[in-house]
Amino acid sequence: LSTAKNQPIFSARAHVFQIDPATKRNWLPASKHAVTVSFFYDASRNVYRIISVGGTKAIINSTITPNMTFTKTSQKFGQWADSRANTVYGLGFSTEQQLQQFAEQFKEVKEAARLAREKSQERYELANPALNILSDDRHSPPLLTVNGPGEEKLFRSKSAEVELTVEKERVKKMLSEGSMCEINLEAELFTLQDSNAKLVAALQEANGSVEQWKQQLAEYQEETDRLREQVSELEAQLGHPAAAAHTDKEELSRSLEELEALLSAKDQELERRNTELEGQIKSTEKTLSSSREEQEKAEVEVRHFLEALDVKICDLNDLRQSLANLVDK
Repeated sequence: LSTAKNQPIFSARAHVFQIDPATKRNWLPASKHAVTVSFFYDASRNVYRIISVGGTKAIINSTITPNMTFTKTSQKFGQWADSRANTVYGLGFSTEQQLQQFAEQFKEVKEAARLAREKSQERYELANPALNILSDDRHSPPLLTVNGPGEEKLFRSKSAEVELTVEKERVKKMLSEGSMCEINLEAELFTLQDSNAKLVAALQEANGSVEQWKQQLAEYQEETDRLREQVSELEAQLGHPAAAAHTDKEELSRSLEELEALLSAKDQELERRNTELEGQIKSTEKTLSSSREEQEKAEVEVRHFLEALDVKICDLNDLRQSLANLVDK
């Protein structure tokens, strides 16, 4: 059925699963993410279908029959058996309301499929050349109704009864090896694993940022030590008049000015990096809001880092003040 030529009757977003053909008890995910699941009316065959496309292939192409039943097995999960496809489809919704809307639509379309089968049977019994007048009716879907008209009587041929019996037997065989509770747990476990994988990725990203901050702090520590050594050398020269006599006063003043300018530039760089790191910290805290324990660990690392930065900034300010005092002398 081409979705370009036919508008869907109803659409919803859900995670799609199929029963494991080997075990008949475990769910296999048919889509990595939630996909669109739609009800369509196939005018060429006068049938209703549930269709979902993932990428370039159809992951659901199920023709609805009056014998099908959509079962809600949990607050956000429902399923139905398709004997023609020899499988059981499962849908996981994000809210209980979405599941309820899909279940109601399934019931409504199922009733429409029953009416379509009755009309097809009547046309078959009354087939004659004059029935060509009714050909236009095939291109309009039967009226969707939940209860159906009371005066119409459901007609089942012998082949329909056989189909119903076969379908029931297949469903019993599919579900005989495991309980419905186990199937629901498999689907919920898959959802939890997906959420846990996203959380682990966010935590690894945060840990990588912390390591980068530690490396930058070590580089600033080395730069601070080097500047402190230069200050010590200048203080030693100023403290010994005999040695200072051989030093050009203008060159010393120029060196002091360059050193102070370097300290000022490093101070500005530290402030800029501090602002960037605070932005990264806020982003990390927002990403890890769903995991309180991991967030607390990250906050401890960040707090220590900020405290270390504050200490280094204080040290640089002290060094700048010392240089200013030396210049004044």
